[in-house]
Amino acid sequence: MDPALGPPEQMAEKRDELTPMMAQYHDLCARYDDAIVLFQVGDFYETFCGAAERTARLLEIALTSREDSTGEYPMAGIPIDNAESYIEDLLEAGYRVAVADQVEEPGETTGVVERAVTRVITPGTLTEDELLASDDNNFVAALARERTAGADDELALALLDVSTGDFLATSSTSREAIADEVSRFAPAEAVVGPDAPADVLPEECMVTPYDEGAFDRERAGEKLSTYFRNPDALLASDAEVRACGALLSYAEYVRGGTHEGERGDARDADEDTASSSGDDSRLEYLTHLTRYDPREYLLLDAVALRSLELFEPRAVHGRDEATLVGVLDETASALGGRKLRDWLRRPLLEPDRIEARLDAVEELTSAVQTRERLHELLRNVYDLERLIGRISRERANARDLRSLRDTLAVVPDVRDELADADCDRLQRLHDDLDPLTDVRELLEDAIDSDPPIEITEGDIIAEGYDEDLDELRRTAREGKQWIDDLEESEAERTGIDSLKVDYNSVHGYYIEVTNPNLDSVPDDYQRRQTLKNSERFVTPELKEREDEIVGAEERADEREYELFCDVRRDIAAEVERVQGLAEALATLDALVSLATAAAQYDYCRPEIRERGGSRTLEIEGGRHPVVERTQESFVPNDARFASDRRLAVITGPNMSGKSTYMRQVAQIVLLAQVGSFVPASAARITPVDRIFTRVGASDDIAGGRSTFMVEMDELATILREADEHSLVLLDEVGRGTSTADGMAIAQAITEHLHDEVGATTLFATHHHPLTELADDLAAAFTLHFQVEQDDDEVVFHHEIAPGAATGSYGVEVATAAGVPESVVERSRELVVDAGDDGLESVGENDQGHDTDSSPTPTHGTETTGTATADGGDIPADVAAELRALDLAHLTPVEALTELDRLKQLLEE
Repeated sequence: MDPALGPPEQMAEKRDELTPMMAQYHDLCARYDDAIVLFQVGDFYETFCGAAERTARLLEIALTSREDSTGEYPMAGIPIDNAESYIEDLLEAGYRVAVADQVEEPGETTGVVERAVTRVITPGTLTEDELLASDDNNFVAALARERTAGADDELALALLDVSTGDFLATSSTSREAIADEVSRFAPAEAVVGPDAPADVLPEECMVTPYDEGAFDRERAGEKLSTYFRNPDALLASDAEVRACGALLSYAEYVRGGTHEGERGDARDADEDTASSSGDDSRLEYLTHLTRYDPREYLLLDAVALRSLELFEPRAVHGRDEATLVGVLDETASALGGRKLRDWLRRPLLEPDRIEARLDAVEELTSAVQTRERLHELLRNVYDLERLIGRISRERANARDLRSLRDTLAVVPDVRDELADADCDRLQRLHDDLDPLTDVRELLEDAIDSDPPIEITEGDIIAEGYDEDLDELRRTAREGKQWIDDLEESEAERTGIDSLKVDYNSVHGYYIEVTNPNLDSVPDDYQRRQTLKNSERFVTPELKEREDEIVGAEERADEREYELFCDVRRDIAAEVERVQGLAEALATLDALVSLATAAAQYDYCRPEIRERGGSRTLEIEGGRHPVVERTQESFVPNDARFASDRRLAVITGPNMSGKSTYMRQVAQIVLLAQVGSFVPASAARITPVDRIFTRVGASDDIAGGRSTFMVEMDELATILREADEHSLVLLDEVGRGTSTADGMAIAQAITEHLHDEVGATTLFATHHHPLTELADDLAAAFTLHFQVEQDDDEVVFHHEIAPGAATGSYGVEVATAAGVPESVVERSRELVVDAGDDGLESVGENDQGHDTDSSPTPTHGTETTGTATADGGDIPADVAAELRALDLAHLTPVEALTELDRLKQLLEE
């Protein structure tokens, strides 16, 4: 455990001798021993001992000390008014933060002020707008494993966004499937049950130790039943119940509820105590639990998400907006932005659902005025999901309630814009847009039009809402008016023109007279304070009026706070209606965004073909949606695939456009399944179940894996999990090893994908002999990117055409990239020498024709010849084993193993 956390040893040794306040701090540290405890002392949050030394260094604040009868303790504090910025720094440093607030007024107690942890702030459970980095979901996850005799273990994943109430659950017997779902939602934090595989979580996800008992089936089920009726009907397995129940328990714990497990002095707490203490931390706004099967959506693993640039840009673009979501996101609200991201994470499979979205996008694309009017209206929509969360948690202020009122005010106009909608999807949205008229009227009547942030200092309840409050305000106003008139009347009565009536928080109302006029002070003036140049007085009538004013103002503030809390509770009771409205507004905003992008960038509606028949992937004039936004011009290209034309071997020099072409095909398919129009002149697409990518070089230095090993791992996943309903992108497979090995692996993979997997495949390669596989593989065909060579220069047309490329033009590309001329010339000499000696490793000379010494790849046949690359001979036993290998039926990993073994035999 970090020495900054847990009970300070300096205090633990003499716990019974500590002052009451320091004993309080010790006990809270013991109870929240996985967090830095910020302990309120007046206007500051303080830390002590090791935690103080750590926070002082991390936050660059002063390290002081506190001394009492039991000793001297290091101390460091942060101002409460600016605490969020310091808490953010602690979170970024990898700490959790427990905020211990004073829960009673110092003036109302004769002993030490009671303090309690009101919230535990962790990366995955943020609810404060100041700490949430974006409008996107911020998930905390829970993992549970269910062991079943005679069957595969089941893994369950639960995901909760504490700020919005989004609650999801899924399960699978495949570790890879759960890892893919984790990648899809990118939780910031996770709690992990006994024996659950934490290694499916990404490195950037904080793994939080938590009470293993929370994952107990019975206890988790009881926790779920306090939120949902018959949770067993909502979820598919015990593993899902355990994950969801434990996650709810953890979410309540971070809200300041009692830790239900063994933690410090709470270890012996009975179930009644744990249960009752959890009521204060209940997530009242958590009203829905969505159980889904990953197979209901297009599957995208971490590699595909990264390669297709859905949310994170590639460094080569150098621009944050160079992502698919950056191109499509024309949303007007945070609600719509989150919904659009969710659609991109989980594209649809069912043609009917896709077509329903496309119908809405098409209608909004055509109805320009309606679309633009809706966009303007939606700009006035606040983040209802997070607003109702704060309202339910009783953390909303009066301005939050006004934001809710302002949002509800635009709903009738939004409904009017959809009143004449033709498509079913927009008609349903019109019906789902509940204007919450009663809630809006309550807010308009109750909350002032321009309330302050603080809810305990008055001026938050509108005039006319409450008779008692109005009477108190009237009394205070009349009293202040009397005082305003007092200055004039007293100056006239006393003859003292410089007399002033004023107020301060210490002495209240007073009459101030300068020293030269003291002789004129009437007998009924009572001296209150003597200053250097003046004296201050009160009169019996002024004191009486002051008591009336101050008393009325105090009672008015109390009454306002009471009324505000009542209004807030009344709105919290409508949480499901507000959430339903939020869902409808989010969906409409996302649809308007897709329509705006379609109109702005000249996208077309894709034709979605029914699944089950002949597969179709036909794109006319397709464009890369991201690249075309970052460059001045873009060359469109076609793509045509079918059941009997499903594997394309794509050749062409570097920089000709192979990788861009493959990515654009995948992104167009993905956009179509999102329900978006696509960057093409026409598209006909049968939905795919999964997109696999092996594009670009990468390594795993921390994990000790080379580029080639990472590539082989990704390829193994593709060959194991892809099927005829998958789309596979492969770019330069085998580049990380020797040319001969790489060539063998590439051929074996090509044959396996064609014969065994049957996936729609785009395979870009510099191994030109692979193009001859199209003659042997019935569903394979070749494509190449055209270039022209003018002397030593190459001209890239970025146009794809049937057939194989005639050369790699590597030296020419190096010239275009600015490689020094001396290096280029030496490269030319080596290419010529290699051609003369018959050693060209790619199996072709500089004109692109096969060399005599390079064996031609064959499909399912043995290779012959015993000459090595250096002109030597292969031993007969090694040659015999080589001839016996059936490459067509070896997996890449098996091929690698065989090659490594034969290489060792050759060296021996």
